[in-house]
Amino acid sequence: MAVKTAETRLEERWRDILAVHARTMCEIDRVLHPHGLGASDFEVLDLLVTEPPEQGEQCRVQNLVGRVHLSQSALSRLIGRLEKDGLVERSVCAEDRRGVWVALTPKGRALHTEVLPLQRAVLRRMLAGQEL
Repeated sequence: MAVKTAETRLEERWRDILAVHARTMCEIDRVLHPHGLGASDFEVLDLLVTEPPEQGEQCRVQNLVGRVHLSQSALSRLIGRLEKDGLVERSVCAEDRRGVWVALTPKGRALHTEVLPLQRAVLRRMLAGQEL
């Protein structure tokens, strides 16, 4: 029987983290699907809800890129879908015409409020006993 090295334990821990992440994202997708959302959709809505008050009701799309695990182009497509569904609205930043703002609509805020308990229940269930 091979002796586990520190390197082997590190690799196993990393794979365990990836497995928990994948299972959790799939479960969030499953639970939110009847509401027309996926895990990444919810993550964007959740981040927009929790933006600091000094930024008002809007957030630069660029500020979301590092906080969701999507490329900038994938995030732009996702925001486009959310906008088409009436959950967010986009506008051009007046100070920097290259910047794009995104804000929740009342419909987006209401949907977030409705599905938040479902997403949090999945997190509690899937992450129970996990070292965080």
